[in-house]
Amino acid sequence: MKPTVQIKDKTFELSIPAAQIDLAVDTIAKEIDRDLIGKEPLFLVVLNGAFMFASDLMKKVTIPCQISFVKLASYQGTGSTGKIKELIGLNEDITNRTVVVVEDIVDTGITMEKIINTLQAKNPKEIRVATFFHKPEALQRPVPLNYVGMKIPNDFIVGYGLDYDGLGRNLPDIYTLKTE
Repeated sequence: MKPTVQIKDKTFELSIPAAQIDLAVDTIAKEIDRDLIGKEPLFLVVLNGAFMFASDLMKKVTIPCQISFVKLASYQGTGSTGKIKELIGLNEDITNRTVVVVEDIVDTGITMEKIINTLQAKNPKEIRVATFFHKPEALQRPVPLNYVGMKIPNDFIVGYGLDYDGLGRNLPDIYTLKTE
């Protein structure tokens, strides 16, 4: 029997241990170091969910780079609202810069499409996307994903920065909503 955690009214079952997450972050960092050497990229982290991934990634990326943060919201409870509300915007000038958007999860692609469109209006040299999780089955918008930690089924997950009603982000492992 897999370990479980209870968050509010839901039970979640261990699906991806922290050691497996760490190996995937290692792989992404090496790919970024290889692809972006000499480009001094700006890593643009999407809060709140991507903070753990970004923290681990930045410890492993060795090329010169900068980091900044934006905060958008599209989730409520266990489902997407389909509406994206920008809460905190980009303050850096990204003209002629290589920008790497760091996201926790890309499922529908709606949020990522909005972020990419917003950034393209600011004339960057190039935009790359690093997402830790990707749910191919849920994708509704064709968005470019340059670095993907793990492709996962279209299940609701918590841990490693992802939450259920604000709780569970601090879990080092990934837990999947248990179906009764």
